[in-house]
Amino acid sequence: MAQVELILLQRVEHLGQMGDVVKVKPGYARNFLLPQAKAVRATKQNRERFERERAHLEAQNLKRREEAERIAERVAGLTVTLIRQASDAGSLYGSVTSRDVADACGEASLGIARSQVLLVNPIKTLGLATVHVALHPEVVIDVVVNVARSPEEAEKQARGESIVREESEYELETGEEDAEAAEQTA
Repeated sequence: MAQVELILLQRVEHLGQMGDVVKVKPGYARNFLLPQAKAVRATKQNRERFERERAHLEAQNLKRREEAERIAERVAGLTVTLIRQASDAGSLYGSVTSRDVADACGEASLGIARSQVLLVNPIKTLGLATVHVALHPEVVIDVVVNVARSPEEAEKQARGESIVREESEYELETGEEDAEAAEQTA
């Protein structure tokens, strides 16, 4: 399949730095890089225009990166709490997605878009999870997501206590309850 040559206007993960001329598949260019203004087609006219505007684009990129670094310093060690329903074994009824993390960060006065949350797989269990958030292509922070059934459980987890019952504890407890019920009926 034919490749399309593009000039990157900003750093793109796994592709290149600003100013690099790269070859990509037409669909990737048409659906992602061009609409989001991350690249322009590598025509002679665009190459000349890019070289004229390169200093301005680099200054803009530096300004955005410095702003992202200031935000990263301000929110270093941020922990967001999400209250979800879950089984006694700790499995969530549903999952925590990048949208949930972005909304929780928004409530914590860190306005980020869902696309900035780098969550490989949804969170499906109670507990603490570290999620990467890309404030800028070169600035990535870690946000700790505390998933619990209640605010009290979230506080326990934050202190390092386990809130998930072990299988054996659950079996012992139900076994004791069954024995008590049998004694009461006898």
